Order: sequence, then structure tokens, then C-alpha cells
Amino acid sequence: MVVQPGPTVTLPCPPGLPIGTEWRHVQAGAPVRFPYNGHQVATAPVGTATEAAAALDAGATAVRPFGKLSSGARRAICLDVRAELAAHQDDFIDVLIAETGKPRKDCATEVTRALFTWDAAAEEVARLHGETVPLDSQPAGEGLFGFWTRRPIGLVVGIAGFNYPLLLASHKVAPAIAAGCPVICKPAPATPLATLWLTDIARRAAQRHGAPVSAIQVVTGDAAVGNQLVSDQRVGAVSFTGSASVGHRIARDAAPRKTLLELGSNAALVVASDGDLDRAADAVLRGGFYGNGQACISVQRVLVCASIRDEFLAKLTERIGDLVVGDPRAPETDVAALIDAAATERVLDWIDAAQRSGGTLLHGGAVRDGAVEPTVLVDVPETALAWCEEVFGPVVCVRTVADVDAALASVNRSRYGLHASIFTRSLATAFRAIDELDVGGVVVNEVPGFRSDIMPYGGVKDSGIGREGPRFAIEELTVTRMAVLRTE
Repeated sequence: MVVQPGPTVTLPCPPGLPIGTEWRHVQAGAPVRFPYNGHQVATAPVGTATEAAAALDAGATAVRPFGKLSSGARRAICLDVRAELAAHQDDFIDVLIAETGKPRKDCATEVTRALFTWDAAAEEVARLHGETVPLDSQPAGEGLFGFWTRRPIGLVVGIAGFNYPLLLASHKVAPAIAAGCPVICKPAPATPLATLWLTDIARRAAQRHGAPVSAIQVVTGDAAVGNQLVSDQRVGAVSFTGSASVGHRIARDAAPRKTLLELGSNAALVVASDGDLDRAADAVLRGGFYGNGQACISVQRVLVCASIRDEFLAKLTERIGDLVVGDPRAPETDVAALIDAAATERVLDWIDAAQRSGGTLLHGGAVRDGAVEPTVLVDVPETALAWCEEVFGPVVCVRTVADVDAALASVNRSRYGLHASIFTRSLATAFRAIDELDVGGVVVNEVPGFRSDIMPYGGVKDSGIGREGPRFAIEELTVTRMAVLRTE
């Protein structure tokens, strides 16, 4: 087979990093590689502590003028960004394919969701308001008039993962703009391209509407750069999407400032004995392997009631071979290479360890055309890494349980709690799952990876704290200010 070279990406934005009022030249650069074959598609600027300090200084200076920006201007900035994103939709899809290696269909979905997120943020600007407070309900409050408003929390640092760089950056930057907060975004080192282009669009939109362009900045670099950003006393809030271990460290470094942490998970899907098995099998195939399995709410753990185990596995194995593995640029591809060779090696090690600990390989488990094949493991012990930790690859583990009681208990034994789903025809069972599952979101008769970008999204336990979705992120990025006036 002849391996085709990766696409060459030339972004229509200035070189360097958008820091302060200019695009700052930096000495260091790093290759951005097409995960499918390792071809270098671009050279990205790499920031250092010097760039981080300059961005913090500029962001702190922008807090007051950006916070005073009118609601109409903030809304107009979001709508302008949305319009320019839409005008370059196909180009953004190509950039995402090049830097993430995700299949074209998944990159197209990401761009569509990013457009919706900017629309939603614009709408939420008009809903950012307060209330009056009946202070005279207590004797000491007689003759007083009270009301509260929501005010920007200040400078925001947004740190995004590599798997959905455009969408994750949008969920950091758009709510910050809507709330009136300057924002410094730090993309993952492997995937900075879409974020740099998005930031150029947002800065130009800000300038058109009288806002300081220094309110929207990007700093790339290593963990030391991130640490400097999150530990600065002038930062009002840190919004991070990534692994649990890094998120916990950020929370410690940022304290006592506010942190919003969307961390890892090992999302579970329960198939009750009365569940629709065709739909459940379809959900595992759709929900376990999209984005090459590199999604924190992709299906990883499947708990199937014993009475329907064999029938469910038969339906799953009958269709899993239909998934197309290969070049992410091809429209028909469902699964492609992981972000880098180290990720591939780790996932293969976890598959091997799961088998050594007693699990059975039902499908996949090898590399084909540069990608880990869609893999299904059966009867994996709860202590295996492929079960109890986040595999972040195209791997699904199936365990048999006696009944729904055992299934719900197994789901809750995880240290994670982001999303889970259950397939059942019983309304009582559905509401029981909603009530008992210790997760941030319960989805009934659909993949746990379902996410509307306007719903509150986040987890519990080691899956994080705080909620995304423009309305909820804007609430997180604002603080209440109480006003009390004596009127007599």
C-alpha cells in the first residue's frame, strides 16, 4: 500500500502567538503531525514563561475595559465569530483532520457543534441578569431596597484537550466573551492550529466592536507554561478539559481561585433484560468508536444482564465488522489512528493486560492501517485498567451482571462519574437509573456520549467539578454583586 502524505496546513492568520495587541514572534516551533502517517502538516509556535507572563499582563489590563463592554457588543462579537466560522466550515474540517487525525465525519460534527456553541453564547448574553431581593422580609431591612446583578469574574484561563480542539476552545472562549471576561486559551501541544485560527477570528471581531483585542489570547507550550497561567493571582477562573491527574494538579495550583474541571471518565452503558438489543448494540457501535474512541463520554463499559447476554453479543459481533478503519480523510472512514504512537502503544498494552487478567478478546485488538481496530473485550475484571480507568481509544469492555441492581452498583464503583446510559423499556427502571447513578448525566435509550451543547455538562467524583454549556459556563464565570439602597 502506498501511504499518501498528509495535508499541508497554512493558516490565514499572522505567524506567532496572539498576545497583547499583536501577534508575538516566538523563537521556538514544533511540528504538528498528521496522526494517520506522521507526516508534518505545519510548524506551530511554542510559547515559554515569557509569553505566559506577557499574556497575563495584557489580560489583567483588559479586565476592566472588557467587563464594561455592552451586552450588545458582546453578543455581536459572538455572532461575528459564528458567521466567519461558518464561511470557512470546510477549511476548518480539513484543519481538524490534519491535526487530530479524526475521521472526516467526526470533524464535520465538531465544526457544526462549534457553530452552535457560538450561537448559544450570543443568545445567553441577553439572559445575564439579576433579581430584586425583598430585604424588608426582616425587620432590619425595612426601608431598604436590594437587588443583585452578575458581574464578570475576571481573567479566565482556558486549557483544552487534543481530541476536540475547536469545540473545546469554543466552550472556553465563547462563554468568557459573553460573560465579559478576558480569556487566555492554551491548546494541547499536538493540536494548536484550529485554536490559533479561531482566536484570530475572535480578535478581529472584538476590534470591530470596540473591545480590546488583548481580551482574547493564546499561549502554547508545555506544562510549565500552563502552571504559570493557572497559578497567577490575577486569574479569576481556570477552565480545564483533560485528564483527571492533570486536573487535580491544576486545582491545587490554582487555589483559591475558581476551577471548572471537565476531566476523564469511563462511561458505562447498561443493557437491562427488557432493553431493545438492536438499539443497544447500535449505541455501542456508534458510541464506543467515534472520534477514534478519544472522547471522555464514549462507551467504554457495557453491563449486560445475564438473560440477554448471548443475544446482545451476537448482535454486536455481527455488525462491528462493518466499521471502516483507515485514512481519516476518506468520507467512509469510521476509525482512524490515535493521536500519536505513544497513545497507540498504551491502548494495546491495556488490551493485552485485560486478556492476561482473564478477559476474552471478542473482536479487534490489533493495529490495521495505522489504527487500533475497534476492539471488544468480554468478562474483563473490574480491576483491569481497560475497565476501571479511561482507555481513550476504540476499546469497549462487556461484563455480564445478574440484574439491573448489580449493573447500577458496578457503574457506581468507578472513581469517575461523567455520563452513563441505560437501555430499558421500563419507565420505572429508567427513573431509578436517573436517581441512583452517581454521574453528571444519565441518558436513557441513547449513547452516554450524547451531548447537546446547551445542556449542563460536567461530572462528579474524579470526573470534575463545574458545568459547561454556554448558559452554565457563563454563570460559572460571573459572580453575584449585591446592591443595598436605603430609600427612606
